Amino acid sequence: MVRIIGLTGGIGMGKTTVSRYLEDMHHLPVLDADLYAREAVQPGSPILERIRDRYPNILQPDGALDRRRLGAIVFQNPQERLWLEQQIHPYVREHMQADSDRILQTNPAIVMVIPLLFEANLTHLVTEIWVVSCSEDQQLQRLMQRENLTLEQAQVRIQSQMPITEKRDRADVILENSSTIEALIQQIDRALNSSIKLTKTDHSPID
Repeated sequence: MVRIIGLTGGIGMGKTTVSRYLEDMHHLPVLDADLYAREAVQPGSPILERIRDRYPNILQPDGALDRRRLGAIVFQNPQERLWLEQQIHPYVREHMQADSDRILQTNPAIVMVIPLLFEANLTHLVTEIWVVSCSEDQQLQRLMQRENLTLEQAQVRIQSQMPITEKRDRADVILENSSTIEALIQQIDRALNSSIKLTKTDHSPID
């Protein structure tokens, strides 16, 4: 039986930590939506051209997208964020699906890291949903440190996503990332080795 793990959660909650562990220690193929999104806006791409047309002076001197400047625009304006997602999401969806189909021809399991799994209506791409979660205070501190953001900037980015409580409600597996890395790894191993048959209509979260 093919197993497609959809890994999601709030921004700054530890999705990368989980995916790296699954890839390095369990040797699972990992497809990361963020990497496809970066690929979509490489210099010379049609999507980047549309972004430049909409937001003059959004490119760095080398022609690459100024992500910090773009983030300052779209995270403050839901309409602009929606427009940007409409440009990038189809590319991400198409290429992730194609690579997933190819990999699953020779692998029984794969991990798809999709931060906006619910928001972008991509749950049909996976067979089970894992949500990484932590406390709000931890999320804020991690995000501020990682992205060098102010408290207000971090809060705006968090609020742009679906509340973590809603994601937890829709999860097959909940990974609590509020204590130690060892505790997180134990949860990952238990979820990965679970023999529970997960379906779209019977979501009984493991936590």
